Amino acid sequence: MSDTVRAKAEAALAEVTEVTETLLPTPSNALVPLAEADAPVAENIRRAMDEIDMGDTQSIVRFGSGAQAELQEISQSMLDGVRNKDVGPAGDSLRNIVTTIRGFSISELDVRRDRSWWEKLTGKMAPMAKFAARYEEVQGQIDKITDDLLNHEHVLLKDIKSLDKLYGKTLDFYDELAVYIAAGEEKIAQLDATTIPEKVAEVDAAPEEQQVMKAQELRDLRSARDDLERRVHDLKLTRQVTMQSLPSIRLVQENDKSLVTKINSTLVNTVPLWETQLAQAVTIQRSREAAEAVRGANDLTNELLTANADNLRQANQIVREEMERGVFDIEAVKQANATLIATIEDSLRIADEGKSKRAAAEEDLEKMEAELRDTLAAASSRGDGTGYNAGSAVPKG
Repeated sequence: MSDTVRAKAEAALAEVTEVTETLLPTPSNALVPLAEADAPVAENIRRAMDEIDMGDTQSIVRFGSGAQAELQEISQSMLDGVRNKDVGPAGDSLRNIVTTIRGFSISELDVRRDRSWWEKLTGKMAPMAKFAARYEEVQGQIDKITDDLLNHEHVLLKDIKSLDKLYGKTLDFYDELAVYIAAGEEKIAQLDATTIPEKVAEVDAAPEEQQVMKAQELRDLRSARDDLERRVHDLKLTRQVTMQSLPSIRLVQENDKSLVTKINSTLVNTVPLWETQLAQAVTIQRSREAAEAVRGANDLTNELLTANADNLRQANQIVREEMERGVFDIEAVKQANATLIATIEDSLRIADEGKSKRAAAEEDLEKMEAELRDTLAAASSRGDGTGYNAGSAVPKG
């Protein structure tokens, strides 16, 4: 929260205290007749009675309407100023700031936590990066919400003061309605007791040619009297509704006062506390990240030392073994010698086998040659042309 907003919130605290401590007067339910009214009220009742002209229907219709003019004027003024006002946005701001703060998950702040398969699939940021981004977002939201809350506070304070005026004017209207009701009832009583009986006597005493006109005047008077009675009844209903509106106004005021107090408490106390906690959370997280980096460096150093020692041992073993080896390995020499001997033996065996096969082949050749000669000789002794030609075709050995 900026210093300007904080200063405005603290300055509004005195005004909040003033409006919340204001007590409103309580209306009186009594209807005082003219005979029992004190002098000032009696004078007001007589003045209201003078507004009634039984010969003018409009005066009866307008009877008591002047009392509502000033109340209507202030009501319209309030509607012009606050018709767009809604308690909802202030409540939404409070809920939004709570939701924003509660949006942090402790598990998401753990840099050692492995991202889930869903986080990897969707490419979500690593915990610390996400935390830093959300902190920046929250800080901007807090600044905006505090400005909104301050504006709501000023609007509600203005509404509370306007409601004070509306309550006062409504109470005046309520009391003035009692005066008009008393005046109307007194006028009806006078009509019933004096004016109408006198008019009846006048009709009875009038000449025959004037009785019709006088009777019409009597009917008009009685009709006007009934209109006045209905008007007084409407004023009584209006007074009852007005009395019901007074606690409604006070209820709205109490709600606005409670909300203003809550908003001011949030601006002055809660928001700075949240900002402090957020700042601590960021510092703690950065310290943890630095510690993790140092631990990673130390772990890397230890891993390098261990790996180098293992590599040195393996390399030394390989070098020493190669240094101690001869030019030829005795096993290789033995294997080569055995292979050479086997090769020589194979050559001798194959030569002997070839010699045996050749001797056998010569015997077979001699045998086949003898058989061929015998066959040809036999063919020659037969004495035919075929035998002779075949026998003479083979040279004799």
